[in-house]
Amino acid sequence: MYLKIKTLIVFSLMALLLNGCVTVQPEQPVIINGAAGYLEQLPLPQGCQITIAIIDLNTPGVIVAQKTFNIARAPVPFKFTLPAKSIDKNIQYGVVAMIKYQDQVIFQTYDRFPVINNDKFTTEVLMKAVMAK
Repeated sequence: MYLKIKTLIVFSLMALLLNGCVTVQPEQPVIINGAAGYLEQLPLPQGCQITIAIIDLNTPGVIVAQKTFNIARAPVPFKFTLPAKSIDKNIQYGVVAMIKYQDQVIFQTYDRFPVINNDKFTTEVLMKAVMAK
């Protein structure tokens, strides 16, 4: 009888301890995706590179994430995955893009394309031709 009571107490304590365990779910990353393109009906010359970045729209020069790669045509799909804890609710984030050919910018964004803190995580980024100087 004493052994049964002791076993019951041990199992009850274990159940209480296990009940107190909390499974912590990691925060889901913030995913921003979309496409960057332009309206002009111009084919891209061979050897173009696109740079797409997430920036702080209120602080010039602050790049949160950036990707550069070779392209043959536009629009160009993109996807960024950022850790949730890296996002500041006080920052206005935006996506910008530019296409270079032989180290010269030939298309770039001129408008704002806000994301994240406006609950928009997909965007179409529109670039415009850069006029030769």
